[in-house]
Amino acid sequence: MASVALRILCAAIFLFMADGVSLATGPAAAAAPAAPVAAAPSSGKLNLTAILEKAKHFNTYINLLTSTQETSQLLNPKQQGLTLLAPSDAAFAALKSGTLHTLSDQDKIALVKYHALPRYYTFGQLQTVTNPVLTLASGNAGLFGMNFSSIGNNVNVSTGIVNAAISGPVYSQNPVAVYQVDKVLLPLGVFGPKPPAPAPMPEVGTPMLTVSPSSGGSATSGCQSRFVFSNGFALAMAVLSVGFVACL
Repeated sequence: MASVALRILCAAIFLFMADGVSLATGPAAAAAPAAPVAAAPSSGKLNLTAILEKAKHFNTYINLLTSTQETSQLLNPKQQGLTLLAPSDAAFAALKSGTLHTLSDQDKIALVKYHALPRYYTFGQLQTVTNPVLTLASGNAGLFGMNFSSIGNNVNVSTGIVNAAISGPVYSQNPVAVYQVDKVLLPLGVFGPKPPAPAPMPEVGTPMLTVSPSSGGSATSGCQSRFVFSNGFALAMAVLSVGFVACL
């Protein structure tokens, strides 16, 4: 009897332990799933207008960006970042009256893109950059390129028409930097001297060659004059001869 009771007690203990294990490993004890990680905002979501508005003295340039609808075009993910050289309101006020109003829509777009470099430059990199520097207004240097120079800690930029000073960054976080310039950067491609207009083509049916009075025309007139003179002299001599014979 004692052995039977011992067996029953061992079986009960075994069942109790097994039930405890199942409770510990049940669904209620399972680890909670990790919370999803929020994706980092891309550079294409950066609001250039908001950056300029926060600085409070780029209203004219903001209006130019808005009217040309080029804000989204400047932030191209295929570029190596963006460096914007933004003229202040005082820089635009210093322009000759009516300068912006005389520009075509295409020239306004070129002016906006000319103030943007298709890569990210720190202020230190602008001091040592290799000239000429490309802009978004052209695929190559030249009429839409610019040159940078530094004197001490100051950085200047030249377009071939104006020289402007660059202030410290308004915003600088890779891949975008925004700097203030004290003059509107006028590109040679828009504000430079224009090539002379080609000579107009002659109308269809217009003779290409004309007789000059000093050439063939004069010779013809001279021949006609000599012919008339010779005939008149011969007629006069004939009349005189008839009269002389009649006198005899």
